[in-house]
Amino acid sequence: MIKPTLPLTVLAALLSACSMAPTYQRPAAPVAAAFPADSAGAAARTSVPLPPAAGTREAADTGWRDYFTDPRLQQLIAAALENNRDLRTAALRIEEARAQYDIQSADRLPNVNLNAGATKAKTPAFLSPSGQTSIGKRYDAGLALSSFELDFFGRVKSLNDAALAAYLATDEARQAAQISLVAQVAQAYYTERAYAEQYALAQQTYDARARTYKLTQQRAEVGASSRLDLRSNETLMETARAAALTLARQRAQADNALTLLVGQPASASTAAGAMPSDQQIDALSALPTGLPSDLLTRRPDIRAAEQRLKSANANIGAARAAFFPRISLTAALGSSSPSLNGLFDSGSGSWSFAPQLTLPIFDAGRNRANLGLAEVRKNLAVADYEKTIQTAFREVADALAARDYLGEQVTAQRAVQDAQADRLKLLQLRLDNGIASALDVLDAQRELFSAQQTLVQARLQRTTSAIDLYRALGGGLK
Repeated sequence: MIKPTLPLTVLAALLSACSMAPTYQRPAAPVAAAFPADSAGAAARTSVPLPPAAGTREAADTGWRDYFTDPRLQQLIAAALENNRDLRTAALRIEEARAQYDIQSADRLPNVNLNAGATKAKTPAFLSPSGQTSIGKRYDAGLALSSFELDFFGRVKSLNDAALAAYLATDEARQAAQISLVAQVAQAYYTERAYAEQYALAQQTYDARARTYKLTQQRAEVGASSRLDLRSNETLMETARAAALTLARQRAQADNALTLLVGQPASASTAAGAMPSDQQIDALSALPTGLPSDLLTRRPDIRAAEQRLKSANANIGAARAAFFPRISLTAALGSSSPSLNGLFDSGSGSWSFAPQLTLPIFDAGRNRANLGLAEVRKNLAVADYEKTIQTAFREVADALAARDYLGEQVTAQRAVQDAQADRLKLLQLRLDNGIASALDVLDAQRELFSAQQTLVQARLQRTTSAIDLYRALGGGLK
């Protein structure tokens, strides 16, 4: 009968709570207790009234639709979350880890199979007790329990815990990949918009300089302008043309990068959308930062690293349990008969019970090497966990530094642009009155164009820093 195995199974279930894995303790965060202080007065100079989406919720509680309000950008992010191949791979990794966890979990319960078979054998006369050739028949049917391990020392439980932690780590990694993808799409989108704005400036500058060059050429033909003035205007015109072509190429490449992230053609982005205003960026980058310890619960990549550490810790328990005896049960309950029609007749019942104990005596150091390997992998997981925290701390600190200084940098660069524009107007007036030279005006035009391009880049850096801060603080998933 199989009934004698039931008390042992119950006992095994009770003892399976015993584990030889080390008690898990979260390593102390190897970072300072607070983020670097804001630069004196910078936050006060750039702060503005906060909108409800950013002012009342932390980054982890602020969905990307609330943070990125540009309708076109929202469409691109939604398309990327649906079509991006890297994110799709991460989702499939979750399914893979889940299947591996389910497989490992199955070992904690007995596997019962229904078996049915028939045997027919011929016995030669010289082996038969009757001295005559005989043909024997046997029919069997029943339930079988095969090699169920009684987990006295928690080996199977430790392996199950390791598989569960690996599954959870994979899920956290997918969430981290999703947050990163949202940030990458936003950065690529605004990069393309910045190149579009710079290209428009370069094209306008080229058109203006082309007109100036034609006028100078006409004046040179009648002797009113020198050949030096003509060549200087031509240099400025071709410089603007080269800049426009360079920006057109960079814009096309930025659009290609956006297409790769979105997973489908994103060229429609050129038809709508613009760089956010300074006030919008001030509001976006005013997310509450909290303390470094908050990152442990906000950032999925840190949670994933901790789950990998828990998995490595559980594997130590499985490696330790391998030094102790392993008890497994094999049992069967059914019916046997020499004829098929009598298989389930009274008195045909049969059973078997075969416990097995395996005690490692000599394995050439294999178990000890496996334990050493498990301990080394845990130490590697600890180092990976600590490095992940340090990286997160640095990313937040960098984003805070950018928030402190880039606002002032944009303000300063805008002042430079305004000053260059006013300087050009004054020099043009002086040229019209015969006081200034044409070379002074050309130099002012060149410097104004450079200031305009630099201002666009500074505004892009501000936008990117706001996106980086949102991602670094563990921005919301929905």
